[in-house]
Amino acid sequence: MQTTTPRRRSGRKWLVGVALLPPLAFALYLAFVLNWSYSSGERAGYLQKFSSKGWICKTWEGELAMTTVPGVAPVLWNFTVRDEAVAAQLNTLLGRHVVLHYEEHRGIPTHCYGDTSHFVSRVQAIDEHAPFLGAPVAPRR
Repeated sequence: MQTTTPRRRSGRKWLVGVALLPPLAFALYLAFVLNWSYSSGERAGYLQKFSSKGWICKTWEGELAMTTVPGVAPVLWNFTVRDEAVAAQLNTLLGRHVVLHYEEHRGIPTHCYGDTSHFVSRVQAIDEHAPFLGAPVAPRR
């Protein structure tokens, strides 16, 4: 009888270890994709839409209208904001021309972190009255 008792305990330890392995692997994967960015950069355009969305997990989702040439339909870029301070700043800049600094995190397994893979970390308003530095230069004759 003494030989069967240690086997039961070791069997339980093995079963508990196997049961804890998938949640631990998922937690490590989630920590990796949330902290390691695939890409980062900036996007400029008009902040067209910004709202808090979700049934259970509320996230801040926005839409930036990027226009290249006046008169051409804008390209819409969707993004997510996790920082409440950045969300408050974006709410005050709705409808204005802004530059959004973002990081892209691919492979996030749930929508509780956002509907998109682009997470805005900083925003900068563009002064509408500043001269456009990218204006075309007249050709020489």
